[in-house]
Amino acid sequence: MRAGLPLVASESTALRYAQLDPDVRLMLRVRDDDAAAFEELVCRYQGRLLTVLRHLGAGPEQAEDVAQEVFLRVFRARKQYVPGAKFSTWLFTIANNVASNARRSLARRREVQVHASDSGAMAARPLEQLALEASGQMPTRRVASAEAAQLVRMAIESLNDRQRLAVLLCKFEDMSYADIAEIMELSPQAVKSLLSRARTQLRAALEPYMEAGPPAPEMTDAS
Repeated sequence: MRAGLPLVASESTALRYAQLDPDVRLMLRVRDDDAAAFEELVCRYQGRLLTVLRHLGAGPEQAEDVAQEVFLRVFRARKQYVPGAKFSTWLFTIANNVASNARRSLARRREVQVHASDSGAMAARPLEQLALEASGQMPTRRVASAEAAQLVRMAIESLNDRQRLAVLLCKFEDMSYADIAEIMELSPQAVKSLLSRARTQLRAALEPYMEAGPPAPEMTDAS
């Protein structure tokens, strides 16, 4: 594997993706050292990439750093680029690898800080704390729209890394099971099961807010 794609793609496969995906055509121009094409790809995907990275738990600065590293890898890999998948699938495969490395590095640094950050009612388990309020074990109050968005974000963050990535690619990138499977190196059936478990966990996490706030986000089955 190189940058998330097979080293060899058949000529017919490459031609098919070049015909169907305008972003593949842009990347082929990047392969030929077209700087304007690369700038166009960055403009098209930078915001989308940052959205996914931030929901994966990256802070603003870390998300910017990871996104920059992803585009740097795309540029470095341009001469070896062969369109064996949609461009977005290739890009998010690279992003998944870079983000995974960044999370492991951050987790190692956080191990020595966990006790210091454990003080305060909302510090350790903010979702559980808010759940107490909404379930009546603390004074009830109306959940504002901004807080509702925060609740959904924290519910997503409560998923494990694999569930969270699958949900984000499905929800924000509207990817099919096949595309998500390629990015995560799973079978489409495994992705379907992963998303099903994630939906169940999200519903359980947000159930206390059903009357005071929004239900779990709807995620229709990808084709």
